[in-house]
Amino acid sequence: MSSPTYIIVGSGVFGASTALYMIRKYPHASVTLIDRDNFTAATRVAASWDWNKVIRADYNEIVYTKLALEAQQLWRTDQIWQPFYHESGVVYITHSKLAEKVIKNFDDLGVKVDVRACSVEETRTLYDGAFADADYTNIKEVLVNRTSGWAEAKEALQSTIQTAVDLGVKYITAEVTAVEFVGGPENRICRGVKTSTGEIITADHIILCTGAFTPRLLMDSAPESAELHAGSRIQASAVTEAIAPLIEQQRSFLETMPVGVNDNPTANGCDYGCLPLPKLNAFKYWGQVIFRNTVEHPITKESLSMPPSGPNYNQWDVPLALKEDVRGGPRSVLGNKNLSDRFEEFRICWEALTPSADFIISPHSACSGLFIATCGSFHGFKFLPILGKYVVEMLAGELDPNLQKRWAWDRELPPTEDNKQWSTKELKDLSG
Repeated sequence: MSSPTYIIVGSGVFGASTALYMIRKYPHASVTLIDRDNFTAATRVAASWDWNKVIRADYNEIVYTKLALEAQQLWRTDQIWQPFYHESGVVYITHSKLAEKVIKNFDDLGVKVDVRACSVEETRTLYDGAFADADYTNIKEVLVNRTSGWAEAKEALQSTIQTAVDLGVKYITAEVTAVEFVGGPENRICRGVKTSTGEIITADHIILCTGAFTPRLLMDSAPESAELHAGSRIQASAVTEAIAPLIEQQRSFLETMPVGVNDNPTANGCDYGCLPLPKLNAFKYWGQVIFRNTVEHPITKESLSMPPSGPNYNQWDVPLALKEDVRGGPRSVLGNKNLSDRFEEFRICWEALTPSADFIISPHSACSGLFIATCGSFHGFKFLPILGKYVVEMLAGELDPNLQKRWAWDRELPPTEDNKQWSTKELKDLSG
């Protein structure tokens, strides 16, 4: 009997974790991980390639609280990820009752976490006054979790992939341009993928961990078959980030600096974020504006959002309006600290969102042999140490029924009006 064969397309957070768990469970299987970029490349288009990412278990929903706690334990203890994890704490300045919900979730799960709902006055005194001058407009309480933190993102991602490769995963650097199908709508089977050079690579199981590229890939692969397309399940969206270097005399400011997140100002709907980058003597900021790039598909003539088709998604070609958005981060999160206002390395980070912000980890309902594992919805990276576990469970038909329903390809989609991250702003309108 021949061993099973798997192709994982995309070596971001979902693909890397899936490859690792797959080869651990099936050491004699053929597991191939394909990505347009080498996993050691200096820069990549994956959303999970980044200077750093927030690691927290502070969720409204207890399902993700429990999952994040599971992942965080591996961030703390497993040598694949532990060297890159920094438990600096998180200060979350928000208008919602997040602190109350988070604390209840921890209590309901019976876990002890150093988390508090602090007054504005107390928050101003914490962490050597780092947030004394933050924008607290209409803020009643602040979530402070000293057991959250951040991770060196690209290093942790590379460590995951290298471990998988060392265990037997085959890594191929190639651009996948289409998924290959045989049969019609009633008996369609996915047999492999086609690369930009025309090469066909085949396997029994094809797992798309393709993030913001997923809607375009499916439509390109079978433009005449709407039942295969992502439709309203997925929106390719993006946010801007940048590095703000500090002068040498300010280096000590990073030693006690936690992650800072602030909903203010509220005009753009989403939050600002600030993370320490001690190795670069800098902060990383992300902006408030989340946007899409809606274009007409050349064959179907349907509108869909996709990353720009230029090299590397044009991720380093950042319009002035988006640079100005990020430059508002220091005023929001830290206030007047006499920090350097110099920003460099602006980057657009493309991500796949769902209307509910839930992942998709599911068989594709219109084709056997095709599986979808993607849609981090700007909160997926923290689950790097465990995502593959749940993808492998899905493939084996062993996924918890509640998670199976929540992460299904075909599920009831909620309205998007209350989803602050579901973008209505267009890249072209921000590029003038």
